[in-house]
Amino acid sequence: MKMVMAVIKPFKLDEVRDSLTELGVQGVTVTEVQGFGRQKGHTELYRGAEYEVNYLPKLKLELAVSDEMVDRVMETIAATAQTGQIGDGKLFVWDLGTAVRIRTGESGSDAL
Repeated sequence: MKMVMAVIKPFKLDEVRDSLTELGVQGVTVTEVQGFGRQKGHTELYRGAEYEVNYLPKLKLELAVSDEMVDRVMETIAATAQTGQIGDGKLFVWDLGTAVRIRTGESGSDAL
């Protein structure tokens, strides 16, 4: 099992979710986050005053998938979330030791 974490632009969420659902992914955790990368923020004008926005709004998606699905999940997220502009996001994958479905007590890949 693997844990896939994706940081994407907020307006891409519905499209990514639909693509993952078609792929057979049954659950995703979504968190609103802020951060910066190569974009390094930007300057905005508010009520005549200029101010710097250092952290940009993003969404963090976390999903546990079987080893067989990880490549397809990564390809799907990358293709769906891509706009071609700076700040499209990142994908991270790491090994998931175990998982337990609390309701039934199932563990391992049965819990996914």
